[in-house]
This record gives sequence, C-alpha cells and structure tokens, in this order.
Amino acid sequence: MREKPRQILVIDIGGTHVKVLATGQTQRVEIPSGSKMTPAKMVAAVRAATAGWKYGAVSIGYPGAVVHGRPITEPCHLKSGWVGFDFKKAFGHPVKIINDAAMQALGSYDGGKMLFIGLGTGVGAAVIVDGNIQALEIGRYRYRKSTLESYLGNRGLKRRGLKKWRRHVDFVLKKLIAALKPSDIVIGGGNAKKLAHLPPGARAGNNANAFLGGFRLWQGEIGHGEAIAQRK
Repeated sequence: MREKPRQILVIDIGGTHVKVLATGQTQRVEIPSGSKMTPAKMVAAVRAATAGWKYGAVSIGYPGAVVHGRPITEPCHLKSGWVGFDFKKAFGHPVKIINDAAMQALGSYDGGKMLFIGLGTGVGAAVIVDGNIQALEIGRYRYRKSTLESYLGNRGLKRRGLKKWRRHVDFVLKKLIAALKPSDIVIGGGNAKKLAHLPPGARAGNNANAFLGGFRLWQGEIGHGEAIAQRK
C-alpha cells in the first residue's frame, strides 16, 4: 500500500520575522523575531499561531551554518541558544533543518548550476550544481573593514545609504558570478527589490520559494551537500 504523503510545516526563520506555512494552508503566518528571539520562544509562537493546523513533519530554514541537519553557529540577529536545541522534541514531529538561503535556493532551482543570493536582514547564498546543494556562509566573509553582512545587510543599507549599498552589492555579485560561473542566478530576499537592476542573466527570486524548498525537503533524503530532485 502506497504511503500517504505527510503534511509539512515549513518555518523560515529571519532576523525580523519568522514566516510559517503548512501543506493545505493558503495564507502564511508572520511572527516578529529579533534580538530577543530564542528557539523556545520561536517554537511557542509558531505552535500558538498554527493551532489547529495538521502536519506530521517540520522543515526549518535556519539563518546560520547547518551541518548534517544541525545548526553549528548561533544566528547573528537572534538571541543565542539555537545550537544543540532539540527541535524534534519541541515540535513533537520529525524535523529537517537547512540553511535559510539554501531552502529558498532549493525552491528556486530549475537545473544546472545555480547561484542564489539572498539580500535581507543579513546576506546569504547557496549554490546548487546538478541537484547538489551547498550553502555558502558569505555573510561572515571578510570584506573591506568588516564583513560582507555589515555592508550588504540591513545595517549596511541604513548606515551607508541606498546608492553606496547598491554599489557594494553590485561589486560582490560580479565577483561571485565570475568565480562560480553559474548557468542560472537568482537574487532573492526582501531587499532584492531595492536593486536598480539585476546582473545580466539573473532573475528575481520569490520569498515564497522558501516554502516550496521546505516542502521539497521531504520529497527525498535531502541535506547539506546532498542530491535533490530537479524541479520541473
């Protein structure tokens, strides 16, 4: 007898909001996050906001490094305590965790070698090559007098203004594209719409693709650096 597909709760954790959607739901839920958000508070808020929703598995897009489905660094814009937290026990269901940029990349993928850049509270990136996904923790890379995140994230935008922010984003994008030579480029995140133009060959991402990526995590045994099925 064929197994009935399980219903999935997808959680996209960001520095300003936690966005939530589940199989069969048409309206996503947004929960404020920020520097006081702990994993326990996140779980409590999500469970309260989704009371009555039916699901049997959870996908989490995490704003930090993830190895073998476990966070290994604390998020920059949230309160600490995420590394080592038992999400499976907290939700009472199986949980798969992936870097948040990788989750949106997974939902945006159409084949070949794709570079995804997410411009939001921070900056994230992922590469998918012939169905194999790898998150790139570029936000912590050294850049100028600080890090890429301090220039390309929200703080950099507010501190330096739109014109300079665009110039830094354009410079970094050109360097990444030249180094990786992708066949497809996706620019996503809430601040992508603030760009004056996209690089040649690039397309705009859609934040809703993070949910598609979360649903696709349960189509097979997918994880950090593992194969995924191509989107048709």
